[in-house]
Amino acid sequence: MYIGYARVSTQGQTLESQLELLGKANCSKIYKEVASGARSDRPHLQALLKGLEPGSTLVVTRLDRLARSTIDLLTTIKQIAERECMFKSLADPWADTTTPAGRLMLTVLGGLAEFERELIKARTSEGRERAKRAGVRMGRRPKLSAHQIAEVRDRKRLGESVRFLARSYGVSPNTISRVR
Repeated sequence: MYIGYARVSTQGQTLESQLELLGKANCSKIYKEVASGARSDRPHLQALLKGLEPGSTLVVTRLDRLARSTIDLLTTIKQIAERECMFKSLADPWADTTTPAGRLMLTVLGGLAEFERELIKARTSEGRERAKRAGVRMGRRPKLSAHQIAEVRDRKRLGESVRFLARSYGVSPNTISRVR
């Protein structure tokens, strides 16, 4: 069973041409959506993915109707495959998991996307290490200055309560508790 998905980004755009192509592709049901492709919370797409029955094929007119990036596309195709379903893009014959060549192409793309993620992770890690060596402090700025921390230590030694100190410095009691 072929199930279609048609999406436009704004109310001013029309779904007509996509609906016509999906109809010609023998889609028995077509999910329609008006939402930006950059949004990951597209309710009609989520409903479609949850409702896929094993053996079904999700059909789109073009890949950009389904996903905005390669990683997004591969994630969605993985969800489709986990439901024992296929995927087909009418304008992109290489993106068709109903054929061995299409599955090969998507496997290669998946490998490239994973390689790209690993490269990004390595570059980010190297950049963080360089910044640390240069003296850049990572993470959030401390809520209390060094002077305030010294004051909190003294006041805690004098027996002032953590809650009172937290209110007087405008921070949470947990922040005061961490001062040793």
